[in-house]
Amino acid sequence: MRESLRELCELFIDNREVVKKAFSMENSYFYPVCAAIITENGGVADVERLKECRATLKSKTGVFSNFRGAAVSSIITMLSLDCDPEGRLDRALAFHKELREHFYSSEYLPVAAMMLSEAVEPENYPTVSLRARKIYDLMKSEHPFLTSSEDSVFAVMLALSSLSDDEVIRQTEICYNALRERFKSRNAVQSLSHVLALYSDSSYTAADRCRNTIALYDALREKGMKYGTEYELATLGTLAMLDCSIDETVADLEAVDAFLSEQKGYGFFGASRKERLMHAAMIVVGEHSGETHDMNATAIGGTIAMIAAQHAATCAAIMSASAAASAASAAR
Repeated sequence: MRESLRELCELFIDNREVVKKAFSMENSYFYPVCAAIITENGGVADVERLKECRATLKSKTGVFSNFRGAAVSSIITMLSLDCDPEGRLDRALAFHKELREHFYSSEYLPVAAMMLSEAVEPENYPTVSLRARKIYDLMKSEHPFLTSSEDSVFAVMLALSSLSDDEVIRQTEICYNALRERFKSRNAVQSLSHVLALYSDSSYTAADRCRNTIALYDALREKGMKYGTEYELATLGTLAMLDCSIDETVADLEAVDAFLSEQKGYGFFGASRKERLMHAAMIVVGEHSGETHDMNATAIGGTIAMIAAQHAATCAAIMSASAAASAASAAR
């Protein structure tokens, strides 16, 4: 493993331990997600800073606000990375208010507002929110039973594309139809197709993007790394579009996975192999942030690539937490 990647892995583990202390009462599924968010931004987790940002969030939102829902630790983590967390939260709340004009309330909408409020000028919040809803409705018309609130974040990201709404959906559907022959979970394939559609402004065709993704998946399996094909699948798309060869990506992921396997929380009684690989993928994406297969791509850059990976992991954490809560409730 090259030194820069090792340093990132070590920083991720250090950050995860700090996050555990800061969010000891929050759901543990979010610990690696928060650690990855901090690590990808080159930050060092600070308990006091996280506590201060929690206080800021509480001072500006009500107890029933979705900003304080399942993904609250991710939201606090994003605030902690800003030199002006109060201003960052104000912008996110303003963007969320515009999004709520077009979307039903959900735990995912604050995530979209937090992740993307900095990528959109405040005066454009209404325009982007309206376009996101139009794209979401087009998604829903294609897949009425698959499209749900978690897709709202992808709709907002896709609303930043320079392509027309119809072309964005056409690109998404090309990817969906190509990938559904290979992967069983239709919901996971839809999320993956949204990620790959984010690269529609690049010179790579939709077919190329799908071939890259499948080739990466197969190469990982040949190395004995069975990458998850449920909620983990969306992150695979960001890996497939890194500006390096498949062999290089596989080598990096293999090295990071081996490193994580020796760390506390990733052993026999820790996170599953599929979760560990997804966390490894986030670290690899973080090191290559700013790189895509086409550096002239206008719809997506390193920031959006990281956002896509972070959103996929956040969705996975929300779903895992919900499933665990349901199982606990059923066992009573």
